[in-house]
Amino acid sequence: MECISVFDMLKIGIGPSSSHTLGPWRAAERFVRALKESGKLDRVSQVRVLVYGSLSLTGKGHATDLAILMGLSGADPERIPIEEVPRILSEIRTSSFLKLGGIRQIPFREAEDLRFLRKFLPFHANGITFEALTEGKQLFKETYYSIGGGFVVTKKQESGHKKEAVFETFPCPIHSGAELLAYCQEKKLSVSELVWTNELTLRSPKEIDQGLQRIWNTMLESMYDGCHSPGELPGGLRVRRRAPELYEKLKGDHPYSTPGEWLDSIRNTEVRFRQILKWVSCFAIGVNEVNAALGRIVTAPTNGSAGVVPAVLMYYLVIENHQAGFDQIRQFLLVAGEIGSLFKKGATISAAMGGCQAEIGVSAAMAAGALTELMGGSPEQVLCAAEIAMEHHLGLTCDPIAGLVQVPCIERNSMGAIKAINAAELALDSDPAAAKVPFDKVVQTMWETARDMNSKYKETSQGGLAVGVNLSDC
Repeated sequence: MECISVFDMLKIGIGPSSSHTLGPWRAAERFVRALKESGKLDRVSQVRVLVYGSLSLTGKGHATDLAILMGLSGADPERIPIEEVPRILSEIRTSSFLKLGGIRQIPFREAEDLRFLRKFLPFHANGITFEALTEGKQLFKETYYSIGGGFVVTKKQESGHKKEAVFETFPCPIHSGAELLAYCQEKKLSVSELVWTNELTLRSPKEIDQGLQRIWNTMLESMYDGCHSPGELPGGLRVRRRAPELYEKLKGDHPYSTPGEWLDSIRNTEVRFRQILKWVSCFAIGVNEVNAALGRIVTAPTNGSAGVVPAVLMYYLVIENHQAGFDQIRQFLLVAGEIGSLFKKGATISAAMGGCQAEIGVSAAMAAGALTELMGGSPEQVLCAAEIAMEHHLGLTCDPIAGLVQVPCIERNSMGAIKAINAAELALDSDPAAAKVPFDKVVQTMWETARDMNSKYKETSQGGLAVGVNLSDC
């Protein structure tokens, strides 16, 4: 049984892509760690990297090259100051040397030592091979697969279902919506209470709260930064950042100087009915503009869909319940993480495997279920909301123009957040027993749809809008 923590589903990282940026970054870190643990790091004189499949086809637009160099250098994507990234990259590219693991300086000629191949490896669409050499002879070699949401595995790991000891300790191991409901009914717990019980086997209550507070702080900061950073996004499409313009039209006159004060200022701003959806769009778009600009965000469950969950949580805090605090934030994140894990176990959260339904669709389901519990919904209604949200994202393709996580990705976060709120409202006014589509059936259908989908619609920029839009007009 694969048990996944909420902290696996909600990771702090750097944009623009969890599978194409955070995953390769973590893979490079694992490669360096393996060299250290085997005692071979001090013998390395050269490193070669081969990037395959979807990682190769859209890697440059998704900053895969950046991520690999940063990971090999020993930088932590969760904690490194954002302003340090360009400096480190410039040093590597100017000197043609990198400090492997931050310790051993080796020559690294990017054009020769980092190659993007169009070939797909049979195991997964996102493959990346690292090879360490000493005096021209192979010292160590490993292939990693970035399987979505920042998760990285080797073929051996995945074949063994990742049966690490830490994953076998949950008192209530959950693999399906039916199992989740059975545990909730048996123990008379809400979804968030049940997830809390499982998380306690991995961390203390204080550690869980500190971790979730840090996740929320990062989400809030990304919304704040997105609403206060005008200009164009990098990458060549000349996409204008819209969140600041939206925010200027919506904001009140309450002063603030920090993200926390900003939240209070919005709560104190009169919001007319017609503005509610604009506020939600502003929050979602703001996060993903930060993501597209290689800023720090929270994968939820991916970078490309990072705006949905925080936008819906922000909606609850500034529209539905001005008295809500950390207790409600904790509750929301626990539910969202659990729903995301069910899609990862039963289907995929990788756009390279399932298209954008695996990103925006899953994030909308996560947010819808979490909002439903905060609004007083039962566990059955929580899963009903998640099902509704995913049902109306089935078949959504991943077709980023120029391989950039910008068009149509950013707007899709806005649409996903709005659908999540609608799904929650529908579920709260429905009898789950009368639902025609069970949650587990929509998970199964999403995976079947993913397998049937043509590969050109799976984060390759070889179909859909990616080829239908003339770049000269952008």
